[in-house]
Amino acid sequence: MDFNIKNMLQLRTFVLMLLLGGVFISCESDLDVTPEDDDELLADGFFENEGAYKQALAGVYANLSLTSISDPGGSNIAGLDAGTGQYIRGLFNLQNLSTDEVIWTYENDPGLRGMQRNTWSSDNPLILGVFARASYEIALANEFLRQTTTEALSGRGESEELTATIQTYRAEARVLRALANYHLLDMFGKAPSVTENDAVGFDQVPELVGVDLFNFIESELLASLPDLIAARQNEYARVNQGVANMLLAKLYLNAEVYTGTARYADCITVCETLIGSGYSLTPNYLFNFMADNNTNGAQNEIIFPISNDGTNTQNYGGTTIIIQGEVGVPENNGESLGVNATGFGGLFRVRPEFSRLFTSNPLYRNDSRNTLITADRTEEINNVGNTAEGYIITKFSNRTSTGGFGSDRTFTDTDYPLFRYADVLLMYAEATLRGGGGSTAQALGYINELRERAFGNTSGNITQSQLTLDFILDERSRELYWESHRRQDLIRFGVYSGSSYLWSYKGGPQTGTAIPQFRELFPIPNQSLSSNANLTQNAGY
Repeated sequence: MDFNIKNMLQLRTFVLMLLLGGVFISCESDLDVTPEDDDELLADGFFENEGAYKQALAGVYANLSLTSISDPGGSNIAGLDAGTGQYIRGLFNLQNLSTDEVIWTYENDPGLRGMQRNTWSSDNPLILGVFARASYEIALANEFLRQTTTEALSGRGESEELTATIQTYRAEARVLRALANYHLLDMFGKAPSVTENDAVGFDQVPELVGVDLFNFIESELLASLPDLIAARQNEYARVNQGVANMLLAKLYLNAEVYTGTARYADCITVCETLIGSGYSLTPNYLFNFMADNNTNGAQNEIIFPISNDGTNTQNYGGTTIIIQGEVGVPENNGESLGVNATGFGGLFRVRPEFSRLFTSNPLYRNDSRNTLITADRTEEINNVGNTAEGYIITKFSNRTSTGGFGSDRTFTDTDYPLFRYADVLLMYAEATLRGGGGSTAQALGYINELRERAFGNTSGNITQSQLTLDFILDERSRELYWESHRRQDLIRFGVYSGSSYLWSYKGGPQTGTAIPQFRELFPIPNQSLSSNANLTQNAGY
C-alpha cells in the first residue's frame, strides 16, 4: 500500500475504517479531544487483516490533510468549520497571516481581522482550530501506539516479521505526535501532557510548558530515530530519519526562544547530517509548488510534504485555499494557476513590506522566487477590502511542470512543502552566524547555492561581508514565504513584537504600531481551558 496519496486508491477509505473501528476521535461540543473508548471493537475487528496496521497509520497522516470523511465542507471536530480546522490552513493563518507576508481581503470572516491585525483574543476561532487540530493529531497517534504495543501484538498472535515492521510504524507515529507538540510549543508555549500511557478518555491531564515540553519533543525524536527508515528511503510523504532530524534542527534553531538556552551548535550538527543525507535543490524553484511536486524532482528537496489530492483529499485548506486565494481581482488569472478563473475572489494580497524584498532592488527582477504580479496595482494597501490594492503572487500552482492541470479545478493536487532542504541551508548559515561553530565559508557557499538557483547564474551571489543576520532574515522570507515560517523567524530575530519593525496593519492601523511581547504566544482557547482544568492561560490574556 503506497502512502503517496497521488497513487493511493482511496485515503478516505482508510480514515472511514478507522472511524468505524474506533481509532478516529469523536470530539464533543466541549472540544474534549480524546479518543472514544471502543477498544474491544477495534481489537476484535479492525486488525484482523495485517494490512490494517498500515491503514491505521495512514489515518494519523490523514489528519494533516483532511477535515472529514464526508465531504469537503465537513468537519470531524465539533464546533469548528472545515476550513478553520484544517491543519495546514491553521498554520498558514497563525504563522503567515499574523506577519508582514500576506493580508486577507475579507476581514469580516470570523477571526480574520483579529489575526492579521495582531489583536486576537482567546475566543478567536482560528486559534481554536490550530490548538484542536494539533491536539487531535496527538490523540490519533496515541491511539495508534496503544494498539501496537508488544503486548497487543502478541495477544493478536502477530508474526515477528510484522511486529518488526510495526516498530517502524510506531516510530513514525511518535514523530507525527512530536510534530504536533512542536507546533503547540511554537505557537502556545505549552501542550496537554498526554501520551499512549494515559487512560483512554482521560482529559484532565497536566500541561507541559516551555523547557519540559521542549525536552519531551527532543527525547521523542531522538528515541524514534533508530527505528525510522533512513532519509529519502521511505515511501513518499512518510516520516523518515530526515523528517525527525529536520524537526530537531528547527527545535535547536529556536531553542533560545523556547527555553532561554541557545542550541545553535546542535542545530549545525543536525543540519550537517541532513546535508549528508542525499537531499538536493530542485533546479527549478517553482517545481516545489506545482501539482506534480511529488514526481517532478521536487521530491528530492521536499523533506516532508503534506499531501493534497484534488480527487481523494478534497478540503478547503492546504494548498487549495492558498492557490485559490492567489487569484487576483480583476485579473481573474485562475486558469494560469490551474484552478477556476475567478478563484476565491481576490482572497490574498501581499503586504508592501514583503513585496519590497523584491521591488526595492532591481536585482530581484530576475529572481525566480519573485512571483509578484504588479501591473495595474498599487503596492500599498490603503483599504483592506479593495482587491485591486496590493500586489499578488503566483508561487503555488495547480499546474504541472509540463503545463498540465491538476485533477480538479477547485481542489488542488499540489503537496504542501512543510519542510524543504533549502531551509536546512538557511538554518546552517544562521546558526553559524549566531556562534554555533559552523564554517562561515561553507555558510556563504550554501546561501549562494540558493541564490544561483534563484537567479540561474552567479549574478545574485553575495560576499562574506554581506552575509549578516539581517540578510538572512530577508533571504528566509524571499525563499520560504507562505510556507509557515515567518512568525517564528520574526520572533527569533526579535522584531515580531515591539516597534523596531513595523509592517502594515501590525497591531491594527495601516501604518502599523507596536504590539506587546505577550503576543509572541497565542492564547489557549477558552473552550480548551473549559475542557481541561489543568491547562493555564498564557500571560497577557
